[in-house]
Parts: sequence; C-alpha cells; structure tokens
Amino acid sequence: MNNAAKDQVWVVGVTGASGVRYALRLLQVLPSLVREVHVVFSEAALRVLHDEEGVGISPSALSAEKLLGIEAPNVTFYNPRDIGARVASGSMLTTGMVVIPCSMATLGAIAHGIPTHLVHRAADVAMKENRPLILVPRETPLSPIHLENMLKLSKYGVRIVPAMPAFYHRPKSVEDMIDQFVMKVLDSMGVPHSLGSRWKEPKTE
Repeated sequence: MNNAAKDQVWVVGVTGASGVRYALRLLQVLPSLVREVHVVFSEAALRVLHDEEGVGISPSALSAEKLLGIEAPNVTFYNPRDIGARVASGSMLTTGMVVIPCSMATLGAIAHGIPTHLVHRAADVAMKENRPLILVPRETPLSPIHLENMLKLSKYGVRIVPAMPAFYHRPKSVEDMIDQFVMKVLDSMGVPHSLGSRWKEPKTE
C-alpha cells in the first residue's frame, strides 16, 4: 500500500446506469491502495449488474469475495435502504466519495438535495461536509436537464468525470479501455496507483 494513501477512507456508490464494469474494476484495485472502502449498490445497480454482467445477488449477500473474487477485509457493503448506516452520517470520517457509474436520476437527486436511498444520502453527506465528491455519469445523449445538473454540481465543487474512454494508448481489449478510465478516476480521487497508460509516459525497463 502506498504511504500517501494508507489513511484514505473512500465511499463508493454504484447506481443504475450502464457501465457497472467500471465500478467492479475500481473495487478490484482500490482495497489494496487505501485503508478502507465502503460500498453501496443501489437496487437499480444490482439490476444492471445482472443484466450486463450476469451476476444476480441481493444487497445482503454482497461481499468482496462473492462479487469480485477477492478477499478484502477492508471493504464493507451496505444495503441501500439502510438509512442508519455509518456512511449516512457526517460523523464518519472519510476522504471522499465516488459514484461510478452515476445515473441521471442519482445526479438529479444529488443536485437538488433530495436523497431517496443511501447512495444519495452518502453523496449529500460528502457535499455538506465539504469532502471530495466525484461523479461518473454514463448517459448519451444528454438532455439540457442533465447538463444543467452537471454544471450546477460542478459549481459546487463536485468533480464530474464522464465515462469517456480514451484511445491514445491503443487499447487491445475492453479491459484495456476500462483500466485507462479507472486510472482517470483514481487520479481524480488522489489515490496513487500504477494502473493504465499515460500520454507519452516514458517506458521503464
């Protein structure tokens, strides 16, 4: 674990937009980079997980081993209906939160301060406590309402990192594209890592 990140505690929200594979890859690499990871899948995210990845699992059954195939004792999962969870309170000290992918419904709920489940509430906590909040929207085309909500949140200091894969690293597979984008998310989180290829980065022997 990198010394610069050993004390970081991140909340990861996963919502019902397409692109749950981004979240899965982030959750595979993040536990080895930070001290704690606290994860909330919305019910819609679990539906997308089933539709896109063929994984059917209930909120109560979520674990790093079952979902990711890894042992990660520093990862905690929460039921999206548990409004009394630790991540629902600002008294829980965290480094920040990332919502990946972020649905337009979640974007709107956060932008207007109307939480309806634990992902929304945890994001609201990050904002009110002035902690980093990173949203990874995945939708196209974008309506004026979507764009207005993104602009509003950006003005409040929320970092908007749209799920837009790059191609300068000449990806050979979907996994290469996923890693390059998750690299950008980790950079936005301020988590040191060695994932992905950077533009014109010197090759090391």
